[in-house]
Amino acid sequence: MLTLIYAHPYPLHSRANRALLDAVRDLPGLQIRDLYALYPDFHIDARAEQAALADSHTVVLQHPLHWYHAPALLSLWFEKTLAYGWAYGHDPAGRATRALEGKRLLWAVSTGGAERAYQPEGYNHHTMAQIATPIQQTALYCGLQWLEPYIVHGAHRLSAPELAMAAQAYRARLQAELDHLSTSQER
Repeated sequence: MLTLIYAHPYPLHSRANRALLDAVRDLPGLQIRDLYALYPDFHIDARAEQAALADSHTVVLQHPLHWYHAPALLSLWFEKTLAYGWAYGHDPAGRATRALEGKRLLWAVSTGGAERAYQPEGYNHHTMAQIATPIQQTALYCGLQWLEPYIVHGAHRLSAPELAMAAQAYRARLQAELDHLSTSQER
């Protein structure tokens, strides 16, 4: 199973993330956790989130890039859900805990800037690989396997056909991940 953690603070204003989400919504084996719909008051049910992750083989983090990172509620989700004694650290008996060990993580992010803006010579001065470092390190610290990110650049400037192609490519990427999981479970 894949668990998609969707975090868009203004989903009704989102053209790109909504198209991506709509393209994958009906995939069998995918559960969607829409954080801003579930927790409009920012009171995250960490146990429910941990249960969703425990049942998954792959976690997908889908969100727009906000100030070179995740939106506020997703940052809080990291703090509450990936708690000491569950995602890392030790339990009360002193045993090492890594509930997500061996699971996979796919970062699916949209940007406002064009791809060229995310280069050392671009106006953001950093590559997306550099910007991804905190999320990648969080994944690795919790024992998750970091997958090649799915990035949609210049999301608000995409034409309808370009956005449809990005959405179908995203669907194909998640379907490939589901196929990979099904193949690895058969072994």
